[in-house]
Amino acid sequence: MKRLEGRVALVTGGVGGVGAAVVKDFLAEGTAVIISDIRADKVDEAVAGLKAEGHAVAAAAASITDYDAFKSAVEAATGELGPVDIVVANAFVGGTSPTLDKTTPESFRQDVADNLAGTFNTVRAVIDGMKAARRGAIVVIGSVNGLTTLGQPAYSAAKAGLESLTRTMATEYGEHNIRANIICPGTVQTPAWDARIAQKPDVLDGLTKWYPLGRVATPGDIAKAVTFLASDDAGFISGVTLPVDGGLMAGNLQMARELTLEDR
Repeated sequence: MKRLEGRVALVTGGVGGVGAAVVKDFLAEGTAVIISDIRADKVDEAVAGLKAEGHAVAAAAASITDYDAFKSAVEAATGELGPVDIVVANAFVGGTSPTLDKTTPESFRQDVADNLAGTFNTVRAVIDGMKAARRGAIVVIGSVNGLTTLGQPAYSAAKAGLESLTRTMATEYGEHNIRANIICPGTVQTPAWDARIAQKPDVLDGLTKWYPLGRVATPGDIAKAVTFLASDDAGFISGVTLPVDGGLMAGNLQMARELTLEDR
């Protein structure tokens, strides 16, 4: 039997990169999927293509920062597929400022709204139905930026806030048989990197020296971790922060080697 057969998942940011990989893996596991994204044309295109292949999918094109519009779109989609059992809060906006000195009050508020408040809105829109069903899995996509200092301070603070929010959801919703966990990816080669690669083709190659596994992640690497946490294989795992980062948070061998050489 497929691991997620008979369930309905909501995936935000579902038309590109990690979101699209999650949708693909969920469909392979027998899940019906509500694909949400702010880019309505991309959502419609993805849903039409997947329906033509015989998959159970529905569209919920809306911004997660507009709670009423988002909730309305999701409710329309659940009318097609049924109530949501799994939430993957993947939608995000990259950091707007590289350092504190270049962070304005407006850019700070924007990063928090897009990346922290947006995840709150996502879960809030469907949590009552999950409580009523007494079943659910929430998987939040955070970032290693929330675990250590890697620039983009407002974005990083919002991602760090997602850890606290996830632990709170795990604690408060556990009595309803709802689990909540957060995945913190390192660098993932998604279309978000295309502009930087166009300017500097070897930019990702330059990052690999920091990763013990010697490469950056693919969207599929993250999707596999999401599928595990959404499934009953992780049935007693809740409130966990899971770095999926090729060992980045384990330590910095490059720095260790340089320090060792200096000490000699």
